[in-house]
Amino acid sequence: MKKIYSILVFILSCVFANAQDIHFSQFYQSPFNLNPALTGQFDGAYRFIGNQRTQWRSVTTPYSTFGLSADARAFQLPDGWLNPKDGSAFDTKLNTGISFFNDKAGDSKLKTTVVNLALSKEIPLGNDGKQHFIPGVMLGFSSMRIDYSALNYDNQWNGMLYDPNINPQENYPRNSRGYFNLNLGFAYQKRISKREQFLAGISMFNLSNPKQSLFDDGYVKLDMRLNVHGQYRFQFHEQWLAEPMLIFMSQGVYKEFNIGGLAHYVIEDKAWTYRTVYAGLFGRVKDAGYLVAGMQYDAWNVGISYDINTSNLRPASNGRGGFELSAIYIISPKPKAFPVKVCPDYM
Repeated sequence: MKKIYSILVFILSCVFANAQDIHFSQFYQSPFNLNPALTGQFDGAYRFIGNQRTQWRSVTTPYSTFGLSADARAFQLPDGWLNPKDGSAFDTKLNTGISFFNDKAGDSKLKTTVVNLALSKEIPLGNDGKQHFIPGVMLGFSSMRIDYSALNYDNQWNGMLYDPNINPQENYPRNSRGYFNLNLGFAYQKRISKREQFLAGISMFNLSNPKQSLFDDGYVKLDMRLNVHGQYRFQFHEQWLAEPMLIFMSQGVYKEFNIGGLAHYVIEDKAWTYRTVYAGLFGRVKDAGYLVAGMQYDAWNVGISYDINTSNLRPASNGRGGFELSAIYIISPKPKAFPVKVCPDYM
Protein backbone atom coordinates (compact mmCIF):
# COMPACT_ATOMS: atom_id res chain seq x y z
CA MET A 1 0.00 0.00 0.00
CA LYS A 2 2.82 2.42 0.88
CA LYS A 3 4.49 1.66 -2.45
CA ILE A 4 1.27 2.45 -4.32
CA TYR A 5 0.94 5.75 -2.48
CA SER A 6 4.56 6.68 -3.24
CA ILE A 7 4.11 5.90 -6.94
CA LEU A 8 0.93 8.01 -7.06
CA VAL A 9 2.72 10.97 -5.45
CA PHE A 10 5.63 10.67 -7.90
CA ILE A 11 3.42 10.51 -10.99
CA LEU A 12 1.27 13.48 -10.03
CA SER A 13 4.22 15.59 -8.93
CA CYS A 14 5.57 15.37 -12.48
CA VAL A 15 2.47 16.96 -13.97
CA PHE A 16 2.78 20.60 -15.03
CA ALA A 17 -0.02 22.45 -13.29
CA ASN A 18 -1.59 25.90 -13.60
CA ALA A 19 -3.70 26.24 -10.49
CA GLN A 20 -7.30 27.37 -10.57
CA ASP A 21 -9.58 27.95 -7.60
CA ILE A 22 -12.42 25.69 -8.66
CA HIS A 23 -13.09 23.99 -5.33
CA PHE A 24 -12.63 24.32 -1.59
CA SER A 25 -9.06 24.33 -0.29
CA GLN A 26 -10.17 21.90 2.44
CA PHE A 27 -11.14 19.41 -0.26
CA TYR A 28 -11.11 16.53 2.24
CA GLN A 29 -13.92 18.33 4.14
CA SER A 30 -16.11 18.62 1.01
CA PRO A 31 -16.58 15.03 -0.22
CA PHE A 32 -19.42 15.85 -2.64
CA ASN A 33 -17.08 18.12 -4.60
CA LEU A 34 -14.31 15.55 -4.46
CA ASN A 35 -15.87 12.23 -5.44
CA PRO A 36 -19.48 10.87 -5.51
CA ALA A 37 -18.08 7.56 -4.22
CA LEU A 38 -17.31 9.25 -0.89
CA THR A 39 -21.02 9.52 -0.13
CA GLY A 40 -21.57 7.73 3.17
CA GLN A 41 -17.88 7.17 3.88
CA PHE A 42 -17.79 7.96 7.58
CA ASP A 43 -18.27 6.24 10.92
CA GLY A 44 -21.87 6.88 11.94
CA ALA A 45 -25.42 6.94 10.62
CA TYR A 46 -25.86 10.50 9.30
CA ARG A 47 -23.41 13.26 8.41
CA PHE A 48 -24.02 16.98 7.93
CA ILE A 49 -21.41 19.24 6.28
CA GLY A 50 -21.09 23.00 5.96
CA ASN A 51 -18.46 24.87 3.90
CA GLN A 52 -17.87 28.59 3.45
CA ARG A 53 -15.13 30.28 1.40
CA THR A 54 -14.43 33.96 0.70
CA GLN A 55 -11.54 35.10 -1.51
CA TRP A 56 -10.02 38.06 -3.42
CA ARG A 57 -11.45 40.58 -0.95
CA SER A 58 -8.31 42.71 -1.34
CA VAL A 59 -8.52 42.73 -5.18
CA THR A 60 -12.16 43.09 -6.19
CA THR A 61 -15.69 42.29 -5.11
CA PRO A 62 -15.21 39.19 -2.91
CA TYR A 63 -15.94 35.80 -4.42
CA SER A 64 -18.06 33.79 -2.00
CA THR A 65 -18.91 30.08 -2.01
CA PHE A 66 -21.26 28.38 0.43
CA GLY A 67 -22.23 24.72 0.69
CA LEU A 68 -24.46 22.44 2.74
CA SER A 69 -24.47 18.64 2.43
CA ALA A 70 -26.02 15.65 4.17
CA ASP A 71 -25.57 11.93 3.65
CA ALA A 72 -26.52 8.64 5.27
CA ARG A 73 -24.97 5.17 5.42
CA ALA A 74 -27.13 2.24 4.26
CA PHE A 75 -30.16 4.50 4.02
CA GLN A 76 -33.40 2.95 5.25
CA LEU A 77 -36.87 3.71 3.93
CA PRO A 78 -39.83 3.73 6.33
CA ASP A 79 -41.86 0.57 6.82
CA GLY A 80 -44.17 0.05 3.85
CA TRP A 81 -42.08 2.00 1.33
CA LEU A 82 -41.01 -0.40 -1.46
CA ASN A 83 -41.62 -3.33 0.90
CA PRO A 84 -44.58 -5.00 2.65
CA LYS A 85 -45.68 -3.37 5.88
CA ASP A 86 -44.08 -5.85 8.25
CA GLY A 87 -42.97 -3.64 11.12
CA SER A 88 -39.39 -3.16 9.89
CA ALA A 89 -37.75 -0.53 7.72
CA PHE A 90 -36.52 -1.25 4.19
CA ASP A 91 -32.71 -1.26 4.04
CA THR A 92 -31.61 -0.01 0.62
CA LYS A 93 -27.96 -1.08 1.19
CA LEU A 94 -27.05 2.20 -0.53
CA ASN A 95 -25.31 5.27 0.85
CA THR A 96 -27.31 8.34 -0.13
CA GLY A 97 -26.67 12.06 -0.03
CA ILE A 98 -27.85 15.50 -1.07
CA SER A 99 -25.82 18.70 -1.42
CA PHE A 100 -26.47 22.36 -2.08
CA PHE A 101 -23.87 24.91 -3.20
CA ASN A 102 -24.16 28.61 -3.94
CA ASP A 103 -21.38 30.66 -5.52
CA LYS A 104 -21.34 34.43 -6.11
CA ALA A 105 -18.55 36.03 -8.14
CA GLY A 106 -17.53 39.47 -9.34
CA ASP A 107 -19.20 42.85 -9.85
CA SER A 108 -21.99 41.28 -11.89
CA LYS A 109 -22.86 39.05 -8.94
CA LEU A 110 -22.78 35.98 -11.14
CA LYS A 111 -24.63 33.40 -9.06
CA THR A 112 -24.33 29.67 -9.53
CA THR A 113 -26.60 27.39 -7.52
CA VAL A 114 -26.11 23.63 -7.60
CA VAL A 115 -28.23 20.83 -6.11
CA ASN A 116 -26.89 17.25 -6.24
CA LEU A 117 -28.29 13.83 -5.39
CA ALA A 118 -25.72 11.08 -4.85
CA LEU A 119 -25.64 7.31 -4.37
CA SER A 120 -22.76 4.97 -3.55
CA LYS A 121 -22.33 1.33 -2.59
CA GLU A 122 -19.51 -0.45 -0.79
CA ILE A 123 -18.31 -3.68 -2.39
CA PRO A 124 -16.11 -5.79 -0.04
CA LEU A 125 -12.75 -6.98 -1.32
CA GLY A 126 -11.55 -10.09 0.46
CA ASN A 127 -13.05 -11.69 3.54
CA ASP A 128 -11.53 -9.55 6.28
CA GLY A 129 -13.97 -6.67 5.81
CA LYS A 130 -11.14 -4.13 5.79
CA GLN A 131 -11.04 -3.36 2.07
CA HIS A 132 -13.81 -1.94 -0.11
CA PHE A 133 -14.28 -0.83 -3.69
CA ILE A 134 -16.86 1.96 -3.84
CA PRO A 135 -18.60 3.16 -7.01
CA GLY A 136 -20.70 6.31 -6.82
CA VAL A 137 -22.99 8.36 -9.07
CA MET A 138 -24.32 11.88 -8.66
CA LEU A 139 -26.99 13.73 -10.63
CA GLY A 140 -27.11 17.49 -10.28
CA PHE A 141 -28.97 20.55 -11.50
CA SER A 142 -27.19 23.90 -11.84
CA SER A 143 -28.66 27.36 -12.25
CA MET A 144 -26.63 30.39 -13.37
CA ARG A 145 -27.83 34.00 -13.10
CA ILE A 146 -26.10 37.32 -13.79
CA ASP A 147 -27.04 40.92 -12.92
CA TYR A 148 -26.15 43.13 -15.93
CA SER A 149 -27.39 46.27 -14.17
CA ALA A 150 -24.42 46.08 -11.80
CA LEU A 151 -21.92 46.48 -14.68
CA ASN A 152 -20.35 49.69 -15.99
CA TYR A 153 -19.60 50.44 -19.66
CA ASP A 154 -17.21 52.78 -21.48
CA ASN A 155 -20.06 54.38 -23.45
CA GLN A 156 -21.51 55.68 -20.18
CA TRP A 157 -18.73 58.27 -20.15
CA ASN A 158 -20.26 61.63 -21.14
CA GLY A 159 -16.96 63.34 -21.92
CA MET A 160 -16.59 64.77 -18.43
CA LEU A 161 -17.43 61.96 -16.05
CA TYR A 162 -19.09 58.58 -15.72
CA ASP A 163 -22.91 58.82 -15.86
CA PRO A 164 -24.72 55.62 -14.78
CA ASN A 165 -28.01 57.00 -16.16
CA ILE A 166 -26.79 56.74 -19.76
CA ASN A 167 -28.24 53.71 -21.52
CA PRO A 168 -25.22 51.56 -22.46
CA GLN A 169 -27.12 50.18 -25.49
CA GLU A 170 -26.00 46.66 -24.62
CA ASN A 171 -28.38 43.80 -25.37
CA TYR A 172 -27.94 40.28 -24.04
CA PRO A 173 -29.87 37.17 -25.12
CA ARG A 174 -30.39 35.91 -21.56
CA ASN A 175 -29.43 36.52 -17.95
CA SER A 176 -29.82 32.95 -16.67
CA ARG A 177 -29.38 29.34 -17.65
CA GLY A 178 -30.07 25.97 -16.04
CA TYR A 179 -28.76 22.52 -16.86
CA PHE A 180 -28.53 18.96 -15.55
CA ASN A 181 -25.24 17.26 -14.91
CA LEU A 182 -23.93 13.73 -14.42
CA ASN A 183 -20.93 12.82 -12.26
CA LEU A 184 -19.30 9.46 -11.55
CA GLY A 185 -16.64 8.31 -9.14
CA PHE A 186 -14.78 5.28 -7.82
CA ALA A 187 -12.83 4.86 -4.60
CA TYR A 188 -10.72 2.26 -2.84
CA GLN A 189 -10.65 2.22 0.94
CA LYS A 190 -8.62 0.08 3.34
CA ARG A 191 -9.08 0.29 7.10
CA ILE A 192 -5.98 -1.36 8.49
CA SER A 193 -6.85 -0.35 12.05
CA LYS A 194 -8.77 2.39 13.83
CA ARG A 195 -5.77 4.70 13.48
CA GLU A 196 -4.48 3.57 10.10
CA GLN A 197 -6.54 4.04 6.95
CA PHE A 198 -5.89 4.51 3.25
CA LEU A 199 -8.26 6.10 0.74
CA ALA A 200 -7.77 6.80 -2.97
CA GLY A 201 -10.16 7.54 -5.78
CA ILE A 202 -10.89 8.95 -9.21
CA SER A 203 -13.96 10.93 -10.22
CA MET A 204 -15.35 12.50 -13.39
CA PHE A 205 -17.62 15.54 -13.23
CA ASN A 206 -19.66 17.20 -16.01
CA LEU A 207 -19.91 14.04 -18.09
CA SER A 208 -22.95 15.48 -19.88
CA ASN A 209 -20.92 18.53 -21.09
CA PRO A 210 -23.87 20.91 -20.61
CA LYS A 211 -24.18 24.23 -22.44
CA GLN A 212 -23.27 27.13 -20.19
CA SER A 213 -23.24 30.18 -22.47
CA LEU A 214 -25.45 33.16 -21.62
CA PHE A 215 -25.23 34.17 -25.30
CA ASP A 216 -26.95 31.00 -26.58
CA ASP A 217 -23.66 29.85 -28.06
CA GLY A 218 -23.99 26.07 -28.33
CA TYR A 219 -20.24 25.61 -28.63
CA VAL A 220 -19.55 26.96 -25.14
CA LYS A 221 -19.91 23.87 -22.96
CA LEU A 222 -18.78 22.94 -19.48
CA ASP A 223 -15.64 20.81 -19.75
CA MET A 224 -15.39 17.50 -17.95
CA ARG A 225 -13.42 17.70 -14.69
CA LEU A 226 -11.17 14.83 -13.66
CA ASN A 227 -10.17 14.38 -10.01
CA VAL A 228 -7.51 11.97 -8.74
CA HIS A 229 -7.04 11.98 -4.97
CA GLY A 230 -5.43 10.02 -2.15
CA GLN A 231 -4.85 10.23 1.59
CA TYR A 232 -3.23 7.99 4.18
CA ARG A 233 -3.65 8.31 7.95
CA PHE A 234 -1.24 6.50 10.25
CA GLN A 235 0.04 6.67 13.82
CA PHE A 236 3.68 7.65 14.34
CA HIS A 237 3.55 8.25 18.11
CA GLU A 238 1.31 7.22 20.99
CA GLN A 239 -0.78 10.40 20.67
CA TRP A 240 0.17 11.64 17.20
CA LEU A 241 -1.27 10.79 13.78
CA ALA A 242 -0.01 11.96 10.38
CA GLU A 243 -2.26 12.31 7.33
CA PRO A 244 -0.54 13.18 4.01
CA MET A 245 -2.95 13.79 1.12
CA LEU A 246 -3.09 15.09 -2.43
CA ILE A 247 -5.45 15.91 -5.25
CA PHE A 248 -4.89 16.46 -8.96
CA MET A 249 -7.63 18.07 -11.03
CA SER A 250 -7.89 18.65 -14.77
CA GLN A 251 -10.66 20.59 -16.52
CA GLY A 252 -10.15 21.62 -20.14
CA VAL A 253 -6.85 23.50 -20.37
CA TYR A 254 -6.71 24.06 -16.61
CA LYS A 255 -4.75 21.89 -14.21
CA GLU A 256 -4.49 21.98 -10.42
CA PHE A 257 -2.33 19.99 -8.03
CA ASN A 258 -2.58 20.24 -4.25
CA ILE A 259 -0.32 18.35 -1.88
CA GLY A 260 0.18 18.58 1.87
CA GLY A 261 -0.94 16.97 5.08
CA LEU A 262 -2.25 17.21 8.61
CA ALA A 263 -0.82 16.27 11.99
CA HIS A 264 -3.38 15.18 14.61
CA TYR A 265 -2.76 15.27 18.36
CA VAL A 266 -5.10 12.80 20.09
CA ILE A 267 -6.43 14.11 23.39
CA GLU A 268 -8.94 11.33 24.09
CA ASP A 269 -9.91 8.24 22.12
CA LYS A 270 -12.83 6.17 23.35
CA ALA A 271 -16.06 4.84 21.86
CA TRP A 272 -17.87 7.94 20.49
CA THR A 273 -15.53 10.13 22.53
CA TYR A 274 -12.83 11.13 20.09
CA ARG A 275 -11.08 14.45 20.67
CA THR A 276 -8.12 15.78 18.71
CA VAL A 277 -6.61 19.03 17.53
CA TYR A 278 -4.88 19.19 14.16
CA ALA A 279 -2.90 21.53 11.95
CA GLY A 280 -1.35 21.28 8.53
CA LEU A 281 0.24 22.92 5.53
CA PHE A 282 -0.72 22.54 1.86
CA GLY A 283 0.57 23.86 -1.44
CA ARG A 284 -1.36 24.54 -4.64
CA VAL A 285 1.16 24.52 -7.48
CA LYS A 286 1.90 27.97 -8.97
CA ASP A 287 -1.02 29.53 -7.12
CA ALA A 288 -1.01 29.47 -3.32
CA GLY A 289 0.01 27.88 -0.07
CA TYR A 290 -2.45 27.53 2.77
CA LEU A 291 -2.45 26.83 6.47
CA VAL A 292 -5.07 24.63 8.14
CA ALA A 293 -6.07 24.19 11.78
CA GLY A 294 -9.01 22.43 13.37
CA MET A 295 -10.45 20.25 16.06
CA GLN A 296 -12.44 17.04 16.30
CA TYR A 297 -14.64 16.97 19.36
CA ASP A 298 -16.75 13.81 19.49
CA ALA A 299 -19.36 14.24 16.71
CA TRP A 300 -17.94 17.58 15.52
CA ASN A 301 -15.06 18.29 13.14
CA VAL A 302 -14.39 21.99 12.56
CA GLY A 303 -11.59 23.32 10.34
CA ILE A 304 -10.31 26.73 9.33
CA SER A 305 -7.81 27.65 6.60
CA TYR A 306 -6.28 30.67 4.93
CA ASP A 307 -4.70 30.88 1.47
CA ILE A 308 -1.51 32.87 0.87
CA ASN A 309 -1.43 33.84 -2.80
CA THR A 310 1.82 33.21 -4.73
CA SER A 311 0.54 33.54 -8.32
CA ASN A 312 0.98 36.43 -10.80
CA LEU A 313 -1.90 38.15 -9.00
CA ARG A 314 0.27 38.63 -5.91
CA PRO A 315 1.12 42.33 -6.64
CA ALA A 316 -2.60 43.15 -6.56
CA SER A 317 -3.59 40.73 -3.78
CA ASN A 318 -0.61 41.50 -1.51
CA GLY A 319 -0.42 37.75 -0.97
CA ARG A 320 -3.93 37.59 0.45
CA GLY A 321 -6.06 34.78 -0.95
CA GLY A 322 -9.06 33.09 0.63
CA PHE A 323 -10.49 32.42 4.07
CA GLU A 324 -12.34 29.14 4.51
CA LEU A 325 -14.38 27.50 7.25
CA SER A 326 -15.73 23.94 7.37
CA ALA A 327 -17.85 22.03 9.88
CA ILE A 328 -18.94 18.38 9.98
CA TYR A 329 -21.41 16.83 12.41
CA ILE A 330 -22.01 13.07 12.57
CA ILE A 331 -24.94 11.35 14.24
CA SER A 332 -24.14 7.92 15.65
CA PRO A 333 -26.34 4.93 14.76
CA LYS A 334 -29.09 3.86 17.11
CA PRO A 335 -28.06 0.93 19.34
CA LYS A 336 -29.57 -2.33 18.19
CA ALA A 337 -32.22 -3.77 20.45
CA PHE A 338 -31.79 -7.43 21.32
CA PRO A 339 -34.64 -9.60 22.61
CA VAL A 340 -34.46 -10.18 26.34
CA LYS A 341 -35.93 -13.21 27.99
CA VAL A 342 -37.56 -12.33 31.30
CA CYS A 343 -37.38 -15.11 33.85
CA PRO A 344 -40.21 -15.40 36.40
CA ASP A 345 -39.54 -14.74 40.05
CA TYR A 346 -39.61 -17.81 42.29
CA MET A 347 -40.35 -17.76 46.01
